[in-house]
Amino acid sequence: MQGLPENQIVGSILDAIAEQRLPAGTKLGEQALSDLFGCNRANVRRALATLAAQHVVELRPNRGAYVMTPSPKEARDVFQARRAIERTIAREAAGRATAGDIDFLRRNITDEARAKASGDKPAELRASRDFHMRIAQIANNEVLHRFLSELTMRSTLILGLYSQHGSSSCAKDEHARIVDALEHSDKEALVALTDRHLRHLEADLNFDARPRSPMTLEDRLSLSRDPAQTE
Repeated sequence: MQGLPENQIVGSILDAIAEQRLPAGTKLGEQALSDLFGCNRANVRRALATLAAQHVVELRPNRGAYVMTPSPKEARDVFQARRAIERTIAREAAGRATAGDIDFLRRNITDEARAKASGDKPAELRASRDFHMRIAQIANNEVLHRFLSELTMRSTLILGLYSQHGSSSCAKDEHARIVDALEHSDKEALVALTDRHLRHLEADLNFDARPRSPMTLEDRLSLSRDPAQTE
């Protein structure tokens, strides 16, 4: 049984983590994942190793794989790193945004607000992450884009564990002001607004609370496989 290739397994698990369907501390059993994806355990093992290299999965000796559970210190470190990287991204993005970029970001803000109002947390989280990643794309630095991709994924785990609101906590007006500064190529304002926005997210963290989900691994992943992929 070959089943899904490693990259598709990695992508499915990353999507589930990004949407908080796989919260921190979830055990990722090789056999359970093999059954869910209709593949052999070797594929799962390689996928878990890839995810561990991205710091979103922890491989514990003699215990198996778990979705990473960031400590309060790690959470602070991640947000400190995000502020440093996203300030640089903001400086590089200023003056580079096209009309299409601005249109995408404004529609993104609307989509995030709609998802938040309807209680669609996965869609809200996707929109929030897409907002930050689009600005990184505008900055046109592949290394910074890759670093931010990992940090936003780790931020999702942190927010799922410690956010007092249990979501991205991205305020619509904060994103809107960032887009305004980007549209007007106001580098100083763009950097300051980005930094303030990330500090607001970090300030919402409550390190005394760790929500748990009663859902099973299969429910959390919500896999919909094409039968042809498992033949």
